[in-house]
Amino acid sequence: MIEPVTAAIVALYFITLIVIGAWASRKIHNTEDYIVAGRSLGFWVFTILMISSVCSGMTLLGVSGLGFNAGWPSIWEQLFVPLAASFCIIVFGVKLHRIARKNNYMTVEDYFANRFESPKAMRSLAAVAGIIVSLIYLIGQYTAISIVLVWLFGIPHWQALLAAGIIITGYTVVGGLYAVSWTTVIQGGLLIVGVLAIAPLLIAKAGGLTHINEVMGGIDPALVQPYLTTGNTFTPAFLLSFGLLLTVGLACAPHVINNVLAAKQESYFRWSPLIAFAVYAVVIVLVKFAGFAGRVLVEEGSIVLPDVSNASDFIFVSGIEYAIPNLWVWSFFAVIVLAAVMSTTDRLMLTVGSMFAWDIWKNVFRPSADDREVLLVSRVSVVIAAGGTLLLAVNPPDMLAWLMWSGIGIMLSTFAVPLLAGLYWRGATREGALASMAIGLVSGGALGYWYYVVEKLPVHFSLYAVILSAVAMVVVSLATQKTDHRVLDATLTGGFIQPR
Repeated sequence: MIEPVTAAIVALYFITLIVIGAWASRKIHNTEDYIVAGRSLGFWVFTILMISSVCSGMTLLGVSGLGFNAGWPSIWEQLFVPLAASFCIIVFGVKLHRIARKNNYMTVEDYFANRFESPKAMRSLAAVAGIIVSLIYLIGQYTAISIVLVWLFGIPHWQALLAAGIIITGYTVVGGLYAVSWTTVIQGGLLIVGVLAIAPLLIAKAGGLTHINEVMGGIDPALVQPYLTTGNTFTPAFLLSFGLLLTVGLACAPHVINNVLAAKQESYFRWSPLIAFAVYAVVIVLVKFAGFAGRVLVEEGSIVLPDVSNASDFIFVSGIEYAIPNLWVWSFFAVIVLAAVMSTTDRLMLTVGSMFAWDIWKNVFRPSADDREVLLVSRVSVVIAAGGTLLLAVNPPDMLAWLMWSGIGIMLSTFAVPLLAGLYWRGATREGALASMAIGLVSGGALGYWYYVVEKLPVHFSLYAVILSAVAMVVVSLATQKTDHRVLDATLTGGFIQPR
């Protein structure tokens, strides 16, 4: 039975998002407005957009679910993920923002096409790879949203997916990045406030951290260790690959890195890395502790998780229901959870639409396409991407974190080396970049399948794939003709972050 109070508060939240989309649609006059919000995002809008793009549905559901299952050995995630936003802004953003302003880049694929003198091949490969990895990641986002809506209303999984898809697709299609950025400000603000209020209460309900550690240690001593000494996860070797995966893999994700092109001023990059890291680190650590608390509450019989394969992903929402019995307060915090898991979904959808419409349709197949046609293709692509990923999300994975890490791993193996080599190594060539990206994408997909379906490896599969990508970049670049020094100078290529 759907509680009228909860339904009314959720409906008000959805209506607010739609109103923002309608308002934002009035600001869309050309492709630049739709894809990069006219390069007009202010400091706080940009910073919160960066946090929320990295945040994803995994922050509340996946992180707490992983804490529930793995305990303290998974705590390193709380350092690596916040670092991703800072790494992206500092290592990629400073240069890309300046080059993008000068050359009117709409997407990071514009940079690849320019830097590697490959307006067709490199752009197409980068766009196709970006669409593939974004769709994988998007499946995880819809799974997270469905978990929340199923919990809120007790409706079937497919109905939850359909409702979420219609709402998010609606405001994303009409409002572009203006709508995505301003809805993200609301969603990110709700996430921060909600976690600061909910997590300490849940920890207190479980008896405090000392009691939580005692109970977890009684369940399994490995749950209270800083790392594991056996197995295939959270060993020192795995954690090395895990840090690379989350810090660099998320930083080079298309839906994250494209945000730096929309910032209004370069001066934002001075303080936004620190603020993004500090705010998100506090939030994600508290969520992990909430997962620990949930494990104790389940062990002691205070919480009963649903009988589903991915039950651990329900621990945060089940904890809220247990800790906050007042219907009005509970319903408000339920919306906060919903906002958190929606905060990345719209950005991913817009990224897919932008890459297909701008990079593939406009710059490869239809160079004569005007703004109106590009906008139409982008909007249609968003709808198709939403529909396809909703269908794939009907059967969710056993644990949300695994699906998220798989998507991030392919992002790392595909984009990290071409981006880092393109920005910082003057010896990187067109052929080297093409080989690196292609080998990274194929090996990442193949090794990811092996890792999650066939047999676990000593470290995360993405480490092997990114090494293969790096070897391909170096070997092929050394064997092929060097890039014109004028192109290297124009794209600020060299061993520096801040241009001299």
